[in-house]
Amino acid sequence: MKRQKRDRLERAHAQGFKAGVAGRSKELCPYQTQDEIRSEWLGGWRDAQEARSVGLYR
Repeated sequence: MKRQKRDRLERAHAQGFKAGVAGRSKELCPYQTQDEIRSEWLGGWRDAQEARSVGLYR
Protein backbone atom coordinates (compact mmCIF):
# COMPACT_ATOMS: atom_id res chain seq x y z
CA MET A 1 0.00 0.00 0.00
CA LYS A 2 2.82 2.41 0.75
CA ARG A 3 4.20 2.04 -2.77
CA GLN A 4 0.83 2.95 -4.29
CA LYS A 5 0.59 6.01 -2.08
CA ARG A 6 4.12 7.12 -2.95
CA ASP A 7 3.47 6.62 -6.66
CA ARG A 8 0.37 8.80 -6.45
CA LEU A 9 2.29 11.53 -4.64
CA GLU A 10 5.18 11.34 -7.11
CA ARG A 11 2.73 11.63 -9.98
CA ALA A 12 1.08 14.67 -8.39
CA HIS A 13 4.49 16.31 -7.94
CA ALA A 14 5.38 15.64 -11.58
CA GLN A 15 2.04 17.03 -12.77
CA GLY A 16 2.56 20.15 -10.68
CA PHE A 17 6.03 20.60 -12.13
CA LYS A 18 4.69 20.32 -15.67
CA ALA A 19 1.96 22.85 -14.88
CA GLY A 20 4.52 25.24 -13.43
CA VAL A 21 6.81 24.95 -16.43
CA ALA A 22 3.84 25.65 -18.68
CA GLY A 23 3.14 28.82 -16.71
CA ARG A 24 -0.21 27.72 -15.30
CA SER A 25 -1.54 29.29 -12.11
CA LYS A 26 -1.27 27.34 -8.86
CA GLU A 27 -4.98 28.02 -8.41
CA LEU A 28 -5.63 25.46 -11.16
CA CYS A 29 -4.47 22.58 -8.95
CA PRO A 30 -6.77 19.62 -9.62
CA TYR A 31 -6.43 18.34 -6.02
CA GLN A 32 -8.34 21.03 -4.11
CA THR A 33 -9.94 18.65 -1.61
CA GLN A 34 -7.04 16.27 -0.94
CA ASP A 35 -4.54 18.12 1.25
CA GLU A 36 -1.60 15.71 1.10
CA ILE A 37 -1.73 15.30 -2.67
CA ARG A 38 -2.36 19.04 -3.16
CA SER A 39 0.75 19.75 -1.13
CA GLU A 40 2.84 17.53 -3.43
CA TRP A 41 1.35 19.15 -6.54
CA LEU A 42 2.13 22.61 -5.19
CA GLY A 43 5.66 21.47 -4.31
CA GLY A 44 6.20 20.47 -7.93
CA TRP A 45 4.71 23.75 -9.10
CA ARG A 46 7.06 25.72 -6.82
CA ASP A 47 10.06 23.71 -8.05
CA ALA A 48 9.11 24.60 -11.62
CA GLN A 49 8.73 28.28 -10.74
CA GLU A 50 12.20 28.25 -9.21
CA ALA A 51 13.63 26.51 -12.29
CA ARG A 52 11.98 29.11 -14.54
CA SER A 53 13.37 31.97 -12.44
CA VAL A 54 16.96 30.76 -12.90
CA GLY A 55 16.44 30.33 -16.62
CA LEU A 56 16.15 26.58 -17.05
CA TYR A 57 12.75 26.92 -18.75
CA ARG A 58 11.06 29.76 -20.64
